[in-house]
Amino acid sequence: MDSFYPSLCVFLLLPLLLSLPSPSLSTNSEGNALHALRTRLSDPTNVLQSWDPTLVNPCTWFHVTCDSNNHVIRLDLGNSNISGTLGPELGQLEHLQYLRLNNNKLTGPIPRELTALSNLKIFDVSNNDLCGTIPVDGPFSTFPMESYENNRLNGPELQGLASYDFGC
Repeated sequence: MDSFYPSLCVFLLLPLLLSLPSPSLSTNSEGNALHALRTRLSDPTNVLQSWDPTLVNPCTWFHVTCDSNNHVIRLDLGNSNISGTLGPELGQLEHLQYLRLNNNKLTGPIPRELTALSNLKIFDVSNNDLCGTIPVDGPFSTFPMESYENNRLNGPELQGLASYDFGC
């Protein structure tokens, strides 16, 4: 009978324990988003070799900075000799404040999903081969034009007058 009560307690408490929020849950989704970005990129000099999706969160990866709550707040991939496209998964990095991707060989449009990143303070994609239009929604209304220099971008989007990926 003595062994019955501890087993009963575990049985009754297990649903409660499983329902508690996990601090690594959001960082796993951020890690998944960064890993999805990694699969889009060509990395001939292996600057992204530490981006291991099996780790609990991406805060130990090179070129990624997290805050005290293990949320990704900074990507620093400028001058990394990477090529490929930026994907909509970057919009899942809701705590991102600084997204430096300048001086690479990135192509394609700037993902519209990035306009939802209300914490984004700096966005530098200058000196790439991006195309399309520059978003004007959300934090993009505050970024200087220097952030977009030396790309094939057609300037700020004209709301309702041109498709977002015009010229891409």
